[in-house]
Amino acid sequence: MRVLLIEDEPDMARALGARLGRSGFIADYVGALEEARAALQCHRYGLALLDRRLPDGDGLELLPELKRLQPGIRILVLTACETVSERICGLDAGADDYLAKPFDLDELMARIRACLRRPGGEAAPPVLLGALSFDLASQQVSINGKPLVLHRRELALLEMLMRNAGRLVLRNQLQDEVYGFDDDVQDNALNILVSRLRKRLQDLGAGVEIHAARGIGYMIARAPER
Repeated sequence: MRVLLIEDEPDMARALGARLGRSGFIADYVGALEEARAALQCHRYGLALLDRRLPDGDGLELLPELKRLQPGIRILVLTACETVSERICGLDAGADDYLAKPFDLDELMARIRACLRRPGGEAAPPVLLGALSFDLASQQVSINGKPLVLHRRELALLEMLMRNAGRLVLRNQLQDEVYGFDDDVQDNALNILVSRLRKRLQDLGAGVEIHAARGIGYMIARAPER
């Protein structure tokens, strides 16, 4: 899952991004409201971690736009504004949770898990292709009913392909979805990632194939019957 981290303290942002990465998330870090608005126009996020005291305003100003531009997004406010009235203000403005700085990273991850468990409307059914099933809501993948554990980038790649099963997805769209803003991406990184995922799915009998349009993009489709 892609996370938008809106935090103007670089050391805090790096620590949060590293912890999110170890937990399987792809984190995009921005340090101001205007940068966050630009990111929301480019990517789909399942979660936003929002600081309040930002260089260009109060992070709570962004809450209506987050909800409007990305319905279903979960919002966790992280801030040094810790009085009861400030917490109430943040929650009433639309945040799903509120955590005062300084905080424990383990508690943060527990609160993130709790936010993501909350219902946000009717969940879409899993995407089925061949023997492969991808539950977009829970991010669970299985082949013939057996769970498949994937690296976070493999998971992000497979999600994008499965959302567009049978249709070509452009390379730049895949790269934007799989890699974070600050990732140092080599020219052939996506090719290597696709090859690794393709082999895993083939070895496990997923019944799908990932087709390449050289220099353009990739498409996942049901494998022909043999």
